[in-house]
Amino acid sequence: MKLIQLTIFIIISIIFMEQTLWAQNNDWADLNRYREENLKISLPAPEENRVVFMGNSITQGWIEADPDFFMGKSYINRGISGQTTPQMLVRFRPDVVNLKPKVVVILAGTNDIAGNTGPSTLEMIEDNIASMVEIAKSNNIKVVLCSVLPANDFPWKPGLEPAQKIVDLNKWIKNYAEKNEIIYVDYFTPMADQRNGLKKEYSEDDVHPNLAGYKVMEPLVEKAIEKALRY
Repeated sequence: MKLIQLTIFIIISIIFMEQTLWAQNNDWADLNRYREENLKISLPAPEENRVVFMGNSITQGWIEADPDFFMGKSYINRGISGQTTPQMLVRFRPDVVNLKPKVVVILAGTNDIAGNTGPSTLEMIEDNIASMVEIAKSNNIKVVLCSVLPANDFPWKPGLEPAQKIVDLNKWIKNYAEKNEIIYVDYFTPMADQRNGLKKEYSEDDVHPNLAGYKVMEPLVEKAIEKALRY
């Protein structure tokens, strides 16, 4: 009898492990990444100015490089390394809307240009960003749209020459923000070098900010958040 029970337990365990591995391998948008953390977050207090930062590795790395920036504030980091705008769009509801923030800060697009989830035109990126904005606004969430950071090359996909595409995408983001009365944050201008790449003092790999880079970004986004909260 004990042998039968042990066999059943082993079979159930194997099935559970296979299902877990299947979910991990097929969770394209990484919906499981913050699932448990999201469940632990209570509804915001009436006077709480909750802000969600939605993005990729540049957002994820922010809290890792400078955790003090998020400490003591109602800031929630929902960056996932390597993500593109279609992946962010899929997880926008569980990782942003359901957390009931007053403001969402969206920083996205560079991985689309790198082709992390396949070839992507600027129009495709723009459509996904616009969709995130529309979802946020329909849920009474103020939006802060950020320029994509400068990059002259991608270390993981060299030779794509992304600089001009980033300039063009940022031009669209700025115009879209103005037309839709959305706060726009220009990280690009103070962080770009003469090649429209990221200044050496702000990065170790020419793409991701170091602490000095985040120190440039922080007062800019703080000002934008304050402005969005007043709207």
